[in-house]
Amino acid sequence: MDTFPYWNPKTETLSRGDLRSLQLAKLRRVADWAFARSPFYRRTFAAAGFSPDQLRTWDDVQRIPFLTREEWMQSQADHPPYGELPVAGDDVAIRLHTTSGTSGKQPLRALDSRKDWSWAAEMWCYALWGAGVRSHDIGYVAFGYGSFIGFWGLHNGLEKIGALAIPGGAQTTAARVKQIVDFGATVVASTPTYALRMAQEAEILGLDLRSSPVRIVILSGEPTPAATRDLIEEQWGAKVFDTAGMTEISTIFMFEPADQPGGCHIIEDHFIEQVVDPDTGAEMPYGEAGERVTTSFGRSMIPLLRYRTKDLVVKLPHTAATNGRTWDLYEGGIIGRVDDMKLVRGTNVYPRAIEGIVRQFPEVDEFQVEITREGIRDEITLHVETIDTFGDAGWNDLERGLRTELADAHEGLRFLIRRRAAGELPRFELKARRLHDLRPV
Repeated sequence: MDTFPYWNPKTETLSRGDLRSLQLAKLRRVADWAFARSPFYRRTFAAAGFSPDQLRTWDDVQRIPFLTREEWMQSQADHPPYGELPVAGDDVAIRLHTTSGTSGKQPLRALDSRKDWSWAAEMWCYALWGAGVRSHDIGYVAFGYGSFIGFWGLHNGLEKIGALAIPGGAQTTAARVKQIVDFGATVVASTPTYALRMAQEAEILGLDLRSSPVRIVILSGEPTPAATRDLIEEQWGAKVFDTAGMTEISTIFMFEPADQPGGCHIIEDHFIEQVVDPDTGAEMPYGEAGERVTTSFGRSMIPLLRYRTKDLVVKLPHTAATNGRTWDLYEGGIIGRVDDMKLVRGTNVYPRAIEGIVRQFPEVDEFQVEITREGIRDEITLHVETIDTFGDAGWNDLERGLRTELADAHEGLRFLIRRRAAGELPRFELKARRLHDLRPV
């Protein structure tokens, strides 16, 4: 057993009562800071009839108005380039990052001070240390470094722990895989999709990742169904650890430690994480799925209070953990997005559920889902690329197996299965977009 399993033993094992007191004290400070310095918060607090001095008990957290992405984006549009949320301008900031954005929309722009960026790295240290990363490790960050925040904080976290950090940079997948092997990397960080892509490339190159020194794979950027995790662990011969973050908070808010597989601890000494009903905004009890609402204590340039993330999560109490940490958990990490759910002929369809089924079939190399409307009838089609060694003889059995498993998981909904040529479907380095709803609005 690790003699030092915690990055911050004091706060990771704090009693729940003391933790609540710490969170409330930090919340008052952040609310005061936002009210005093952010034009956006002065206006929205006044409109909601809220004042920071009302934060006397834990229940008073509900008094703070929600913040939405749409409000933030509108603020940027009305007051370019950064909007009215920041408490200071770019003369104080040292970093600018943006969200990955969506088609046709301006991404959010987020500024960070030197203090903020040090804090962002500290959050990653919780995750890295919890996964077993130590100063003797060699960490390879398989990420194209740009304005998207991606794994920037993880890179700094590796350095803070004292590990050797290797930036993957703007290279081909083949070049990255060769570097991972050549440099003797023991830790690799990527999205789940790209971890699978690198394993495919390694096989093409004749490189056996299972016999490489890689022992830890840190994932972030996408939900990771159990079947995808299992496949990555089998392909890499390494343990997989999930994390999740977002540009809006500049870092991660949860991590999966080595001694709590399948559950991700919320970094509760630096965040308040609530789960609410997406329709009513009412807080959900433990064990029920809802929308994640986050409040961050660490980012001073852009205070974030009760931000509606649209992440779909299920929170479990800290008592579900067996590793001594007193922080609550998200079961299975991020399940998906509240707005990812698609309704097809009266059946709810989630991308994560489809991926969890498809990844159970090792014959599948890559896939894509399309939803179309044929007349008045919706159709859902799974496009499949098979591995190079898969011949034509087994296709009928694979098609039948996919159709049966997908129907069983979706109330009998019939999926059309189409085989695609090798290399025809797109590959992804960052966030994969495999489901395309092509129905007219």
